[in-house]
Amino acid sequence: MFAPTDFDADQIARTASTGGMTGLILTCKHHDGFCLWPSRYTLHSVASSLWRGGQGDAVGEIAAACRRHGLKFGVYLSPWDRNRADYGSPAYVDVYRHQLRELLENYGPVFEVWHDGANGGDGYYGGAREVRTIDKHSYYGWPETWNLVRRLQPEACIFSDAGPDLRWVGNEEGKAGEICWATLNRNDFAPGDADPARLNRGDRPGSHWVPAECDVSIRPGWFYHASEDGQVKNARELADLYFASVGRGGSLLLNLPPDRRGQVHPVDAAALAAFHRGLETLFAHNLARTARISAPVRGDQPRYGPDNLLDGSLESYWTVDDALLSPVVILNFPKTVRFNVVGLREYLPLGQRVEGFAVDSWQAGQWQPLVSGSSIGARRLLRTPQTITNVVRLRITQAAACPALSELGLWQQDADAWKI
Repeated sequence: MFAPTDFDADQIARTASTGGMTGLILTCKHHDGFCLWPSRYTLHSVASSLWRGGQGDAVGEIAAACRRHGLKFGVYLSPWDRNRADYGSPAYVDVYRHQLRELLENYGPVFEVWHDGANGGDGYYGGAREVRTIDKHSYYGWPETWNLVRRLQPEACIFSDAGPDLRWVGNEEGKAGEICWATLNRNDFAPGDADPARLNRGDRPGSHWVPAECDVSIRPGWFYHASEDGQVKNARELADLYFASVGRGGSLLLNLPPDRRGQVHPVDAAALAAFHRGLETLFAHNLARTARISAPVRGDQPRYGPDNLLDGSLESYWTVDDALLSPVVILNFPKTVRFNVVGLREYLPLGQRVEGFAVDSWQAGQWQPLVSGSSIGARRLLRTPQTITNVVRLRITQAAACPALSELGLWQQDADAWKI
């Protein structure tokens, strides 16, 4: 039945790249067990289809297209397999690892290996329709499976409810918690054994660095249906998801389901491209860079000065003396500025230190509060009321150690920024 009429890996990769994505993760095998590459360990694959005369390899074509379009390439290999007769036995775990090895050895660099929490259920296991259950904590032997990834693709990040490198955010809405720590007590979790509330906010303190990845589909569901062509998320809705994921310290994983041609539908592609244009327009000019910035500096050393907040580099940072946990940064503008978005980044090699912050503007001779929050991490973006001022103040109100920030930004989001 697998017979895309006009499969175009370049169209798929180009759509992701044009939409501002930096990587593409292919569902190489979903729960149905069908492999999009000619695996040696099953007949349930593209090799048994009429597509490309049984000689096709969608994984190989997508991986090559990613390289051509400047995207990182990742793989999703469902642990659950509703097709194999041996699912639930030790023999299937060996097959699963063999298939994982095929993906990690034969398609170039892999930046992410994606595991969901599907742990058995109803299927057509070798033709027998039945329900099979497994022990989600022990059956797959995750430590050994993940060690295989480490050996074959040492730069790859591994995603699951438990990480070990990236965690599920606890929902499929693409939204991190308003407070979202990158740390997690990782040993409390296993793939398929999730506490959505904790995954959504993280743990503080936490034993491991396992930032959240926020998965959501551009459509109502994960697969293409022509009846949903009018329900594709528009550019404004995608921007809202960006603020609720990247803007809360996580990453955004957006599902793009190919249609029966084997391409991303034009409606989806147009929405994604408009979303990216809007982001580029929004972040093109950091208004904070026009200000004279002042703040206390660690040991009065210029290399830690507040100018590092405005230089556009994530490798430099502003910090203060160890004992100073509540420092203040002042931006004085030569003329009034108009903005409605505030952004902050911490210098992540030194961890998440800030536990509370506030931003104020000078209005009619006094400070007026604009926004406040708790966690920052990789990035914090907050929409504010429309503000016109010539002085802005950042206050760190609580910190576990002296703050170390690499960016402070102010931007103006126009009302029509997300039009297609």
